[in-house]
Amino acid sequence: MQDILKDGSNPYEKTGTFSSKIISFVYEWILPIGIEILAVLAIIEYLFFVAFVPTGSMIPTIAEKSWLFSTRLVDKDNIKRGDIIVFYSEETHKTLIKRVVGLPGETVDIVDGAVYINGSSTPLAEDYVKNHSHETKSFAIPEGCYLFLGDNRANSADARFWKNPYISKDKILGKALVTIFPFNNFGLLK
Repeated sequence: MQDILKDGSNPYEKTGTFSSKIISFVYEWILPIGIEILAVLAIIEYLFFVAFVPTGSMIPTIAEKSWLFSTRLVDKDNIKRGDIIVFYSEETHKTLIKRVVGLPGETVDIVDGAVYINGSSTPLAEDYVKNHSHETKSFAIPEGCYLFLGDNRANSADARFWKNPYISKDKILGKALVTIFPFNNFGLLK
């Protein structure tokens, strides 16, 4: 059924010149879609990003070849022990994902694989570590730096093996929040 106006014209019939149709198309379709694409790119660039984990250094928390949804960190002074952080390592020339174990100004002693903070006699509770190692090392973390270890301690190339084990906060890119792939591991990271 067609809607006909009193003057006999069809309100849905195309009118106007070719150039006015192009201008209309640009304003109605191209411009809004372009603005949406720019907004999404800005959000990705400044708020969120996706990180790839190529190895099993964070097993069982993060499976090998996982993709993670991460937030960019603006307040890098609010990083907490246990956070899973994405950072750039100048030593390895790679973006890495590890867990924060030591905070700026702390001492961390690893004795037969157990982690002790600031000389405590009680080891750090690390329920996320299932594959322990038996290294014994000590670290004095400089101000403005962090110490990162993988959850798969028996098979993780982390701060225990780097020439410079400390990552400065200016190299921190973001905090990993959600596993988005593989789909069977989809969910919040703990």
